[in-house]
This record gives sequence, structure tokens and C-alpha cells, in this order.
Amino acid sequence: MRQRAFGSVVAMAALLAGCGGAGGSSAPATATATPTPTPVATTGCSLRERQDWVAAQIREWYLFPDTLPTTLDPTPYTTLQAYVDALTATARSQRKDRFFTYVTSIAGEDAYYASGSSAGFGVRLAYDVNARRVFVAEAFENAPALAAGIDRGSEIIAIGTSAATLVTVDQLIATGGPAAITDALGPSTVGTTRVLRVATGGVTKDLTVAKADYDLTPVSSRYGAKIIDDGGIRVGYVNLRTFISTADPALRSAFASFKAAGVTNVIVDLRYNGGGLISIAELFSDLLGAARSTSQVVEYTVFRPEKSANNTTRNFMPQPQSIAPTKIAFIGTGSTASASELVINAALPYFHTNAALIGTNTYGKPVGQIALDRAACDDRLRVIALATQNAARQGDYYDGLAGKVEASCQAGDDVTYPLGDPREASVRGALDFLQGKSCTAIPVGAVSAASLATGKRTLLTPDNPTTAQRETPGAF
Repeated sequence: MRQRAFGSVVAMAALLAGCGGAGGSSAPATATATPTPTPVATTGCSLRERQDWVAAQIREWYLFPDTLPTTLDPTPYTTLQAYVDALTATARSQRKDRFFTYVTSIAGEDAYYASGSSAGFGVRLAYDVNARRVFVAEAFENAPALAAGIDRGSEIIAIGTSAATLVTVDQLIATGGPAAITDALGPSTVGTTRVLRVATGGVTKDLTVAKADYDLTPVSSRYGAKIIDDGGIRVGYVNLRTFISTADPALRSAFASFKAAGVTNVIVDLRYNGGGLISIAELFSDLLGAARSTSQVVEYTVFRPEKSANNTTRNFMPQPQSIAPTKIAFIGTGSTASASELVINAALPYFHTNAALIGTNTYGKPVGQIALDRAACDDRLRVIALATQNAARQGDYYDGLAGKVEASCQAGDDVTYPLGDPREASVRGALDFLQGKSCTAIPVGAVSAASLATGKRTLLTPDNPTTAQRETPGAF
């Protein structure tokens, strides 16, 4: 049960059946049975057979069974996902399941959760549809784009398959919206090559970059963990990109350095983090929980009544690297979802006004999935089957956490400065909160799936994202 993933802006998951993951727990009341998929008569991989299979699983496990249609003829739906979307349309209209139930590749998802493995340029892109501009919000280590000199703050001016076919971003967005940008960037396959006209620091160059397999480093080796000296006050800063297995040693190392330095003020930067493994979210809470006892609750996981045997309670398990912060500033945006929200929500009953949300409102995803596999077809169904709650039984943040936190401060995302830089708007806002300075609270209300605290910029997400793009919003 502990091998679970809490997914992205469009996916939060609890892996209960044959999916990769890391970590475990022997805390009381966490052991549950692995669900057995409902048998269906069909055994092949025709569209109809796959549709019958997903319908059976959804009807058995869906958290909102009263929203499902009594019957739904699959014949008019030409893709498996279109049928899943039709089955869950009512819950979606109620903001309970915003395309969180979906079918993905078993092999592709396992590779991502194990190491962050995916194919791409290795950048996170944000666009301004009104100004018709695209910026790099982040570039990943050991990936092609950064090796080519493309980093946070770079602007993509034009895209082409060759220098002769370059089309400006302005023209692409004007004629086809953000989808034209994702199309121009090409498929997420190794060897896909594009010529990118890039402006960095006032210098414009045409760069040829090929997509390659790379493993995402969950905590950047450049700025992911550091101690900031803010007017003589030592502040621990940690930026987690995604909740995958390899985050475990990186987070432990970061908090060990905080502990050695006697840090009691912490900035947790989750501004682009769409989620990942629940085991890593629980570890994160443990590392912030040296003051907590093993009888205190991190989170409750609750299934629908007839599946209540799967309910769990996860208590704190302080680690050798754990610290006892007095104040925490969580940096978030509308792309902060799922496992990220779990970590923030878990802290609220214990820190109250000493834990603040900095930036903008979060996405709002207090529900999770189980993973059900049809291995012969490489189909993994992610079906919303559970809800999570903190120690105060608070878990109804469908419109984001701004309405639940007791303290918040509006702040932007200034891509002209590196992440973790004290001059960057959200980091500065977090430091000011930790110093006790006043600020303007974040407005309460629903945010869009891709909303970011970048003025009018939003993270670029394709209509059919890969697992990496679900869990790492804006990744290409």
C-alpha cells in the first residue's frame, strides 16, 4: 500500500497494484490488501475489449460512483481515453475529477517513477498567450537543452525542423494557440531534433537540439538545496521538482545539512511540482517533523464506504535527518498539486500561522488514484478511488489551499533570477514572511489547471501528456 504515487496537475495516484514506487511504512493501520481487478470476459486488446475492462474497473473502484452513468454505449468513442472521459464527465463538471482518471503506459510510468526517465529537451516551458511569448521556467541537469546553453529565463523566439523552416512563436500562437507550440516541438521520442531560436541575456542564437533520454534530478544540483543567509538569519531552502524514488537520498542530504546548521526557518519550494510518490511526500513530512511523535497523524487515506477496508492512517516517523522548524514558507502556484498539496496540508494542523503559502493558490486535488493494470495491452488505468485528509480531517481543498491555510502571501515567479535566489520574487516573499513582515494574502478561489504565478504566463502542457509531463508540468 505504501508504494503509491500522488500525481500531477492532472494526476494523483495511489499505486495499489503492480506499480513502481519507493519507501514503505510500518506505522499503525497502514497495511491494506492490494485490490484485485474485476474479471471481465474479454481477454484481447481490441478497443471494445479495453473499453469493457476500464468500465468494469471504474464501476468497482470509483470514489464517486453516484456520478457514473447507469449505462454508456462505448461504440461512439474512437479512443479509450475518450470513453473514460465520458464515464467521468459528471464528476468533472463538479470539479471532483478534472481528467484525473486516465489510461497510460505501464512501461512508461514505471520508468518515470523509478528515476524520472523520459525523452525530451529537458526544459520546463511557460507561455504568455496574450503577448505570444514562450519562456524557459527551468532547465534540467544532464539534459540536452541545458548542455546547449538554454536555461531559466531564456526565451524561445522561433521553432523549426531546420533553420529554413523556422516559424516564430508569435506566429504559432497567433494561428494555433499554445497547441501549435507543442506540435512544433515534436513528439517525445529520442532523436527528435528542432532548431530553436533562443534569446538569453540579450543574445539571440539558433541552436539545434535533439531530444534524448534523461533522468530527472528531483533536487537540482545547482539550486535545489541551500542555506540562505538573510540578514544574519540562516534559512534552509529546498526545491523539489517531483516526488520520485531518487528524491529520497536527495531530501535526506538536504535536511541533514539544515540540521547540522541549526536551521529552524525553512522555505519549501513546490511551485512547479505536480506530484509523484506518496512515500516521498510522507518522507518530506517526516523530515519536517522532528517535533512530532509517532502517535501524531500525517494523513488519512479514505476510500468509498464499500472499500473502507483499504483505508489507512499514516503517522509521523521522524528520521535521523529530521528538523523541528519553527516557521515554514511553502512556495506554490496553480501547478502545485497532489503530493505537493499533501505535504502542505499535512503541516497545517501543527503549524497554523507559522506555515504560509507563498505565491498563488495551488491547484486543488485532494483525491487520489489506484493503478490497475492490463499488462497484455500495456494499459494502466489510473482511477480516482480515494481521498486524503490531514490530522484535522481537512481534505476538501478542491479550489486550492489558499482557502485552508491560516497565512499566505501573494508573490510572482521572476524567471530573470535563478530559483533559490533571494532576489527572486517568491523566494523574497518567503524570506519576508519568515522575518514576520506583512504582505497581501493570496485570493481564495479556483485556479486553472496550468495557472502559474508568472503574471500572465502558464505552463505549457500538451493535450495528451506523457507521465513525465503529468508529474512535471511544462516539461518538454
